[in-house]
Amino acid sequence: MAAIRCSGLVKRYADVVAVAGLELTVAAGECFGLLGPNGAGKTTTIEILEGLTEPDAGDVELLGMRWGGGGAGGAADRALRERLGIQLQETQLADKLTVAETVRLFRSFYTSSHSVDEVLALVELEEKRGAWVGKLSGGQKQRLAVACALVSRPELLFLDEPTTGLDPQSRRQLWEVIRRFRAAGGTVLLTTHYMEEAERLCDRVAIMDHGKVIALGTPRELIASLGAEHVVEFALVDGAGRVPAPEELAALPGVQAVRPGPDRTALTVAAVHPPRHARGRVRVAHRPAAARCVIARSFSSRWRACASSTASPRRFFGSSGSRSCWRSRSASPSGTAAPAS
Repeated sequence: MAAIRCSGLVKRYADVVAVAGLELTVAAGECFGLLGPNGAGKTTTIEILEGLTEPDAGDVELLGMRWGGGGAGGAADRALRERLGIQLQETQLADKLTVAETVRLFRSFYTSSHSVDEVLALVELEEKRGAWVGKLSGGQKQRLAVACALVSRPELLFLDEPTTGLDPQSRRQLWEVIRRFRAAGGTVLLTTHYMEEAERLCDRVAIMDHGKVIALGTPRELIASLGAEHVVEFALVDGAGRVPAPEELAALPGVQAVRPGPDRTALTVAAVHPPRHARGRVRVAHRPAAARCVIARSFSSRWRACASSTASPRRFFGSSGSRSCWRSRSASPSGTAAPAS
């Protein structure tokens, strides 16, 4: 059974087409991700599905029901909303309410709901139940927003960029909340800019641009479609010495291709972490004369949607995104690198 089914979805704002004939199906129990640059139509699409925005054309079905169904006083729409959990891209909660009071307020909107204690336990905010919302950290506020979405025991959960702007620890905490909801049999539709997040959480991913889906598949399938399971980029800090020649880099274990650039070099590699027996041969990449600071990124763990002029899947796996910084540790007997502080 499909939890979400939409066909021919269209939404225009004056002369801007935000959603252009979108076709989408999400199976029950699936975690489905929508990725794309700002302005791709992700938020408009999710607001149409949530019943917050009327489409200009197209059909939407959620959990076997449609918005605007029959029933006195919108009873059918009310019944559908009872089955949904919604976390908006920007959630403004009352700063002077406590965490427990906020959950209690949202709980009052539903005929069936978790208790305050249950929902705070789901998002690990028990210790903050008496704290004012205005005193919470960014990550705690996001978890509270998700708690408000989970309070009704929803079957289908909408999350619009739930981890944007959060630190790594807060992101992992929210991921765990989503995983627990999935484990209980729930369906999730989330939008995100982070392919790392989609890879960790999603069964399938649709990449949107100009209101259309331009690529659809599992995260692994989308990576493989680019012919690059892993890409590592590195750049030298000022005064670090010469850049290793392409021939030197190509001779390293696992390196499949070398692409020199004006300010950094990209390596397509078979494995980001070399096998233990090969590490002694990789020391050239960690010598102080060769590299003091290496900026690395793996497509298998960290990609991000980025803007370009070409509407193709490849544009979203480009040079923007999170990066890990490594510095050489020349005193190490093995010559391996240590994470930069």
